[in-house]
Amino acid sequence: MTVKKIAIGSDHAGFELKSFLKRTLQELGVEPVDFGPDSDESSDYPDYAHAVSAAVSAGEYELGLLACGSGIGMSMTANRHPGVRAALVWNEDLADLARRHNDANVLVLPARFINEEEAAKVVKKFLDSQFEGGRHKRRVNKIELQRDD
Repeated sequence: MTVKKIAIGSDHAGFELKSFLKRTLQELGVEPVDFGPDSDESSDYPDYAHAVSAAVSAGEYELGLLACGSGIGMSMTANRHPGVRAALVWNEDLADLARRHNDANVLVLPARFINEEEAAKVVKKFLDSQFEGGRHKRRVNKIELQRDD
């Protein structure tokens, strides 16, 4: 694991899991930089997905972590940012494949469908896995749409 800081965010449904994962990350020696929210009061997931993903897209952070109820809205929002490859993950195998084969740089967790113990394992696996490159690099390079402007 070479990542020292990670951008992290949630909405109200993912707030409790985010709070737990901040402690988990600290125990792993990774500094979580919290992009919000600061409570479990109702909030809009795009606000936090955009903030974390913009920071990853700009190269300010190598990786990001997002949590919302289903993970779907966060994933959809995060993947709108250039260079962001957000993966909705709920087990260790998917976390490993997302990094090794897809060079995922934003992990999205479905807070209503994963418990804290499994989420901690998923985060650790995501951080420990490395992109394999090779044939996967060719494929990942085809993800980003080319713009004419």
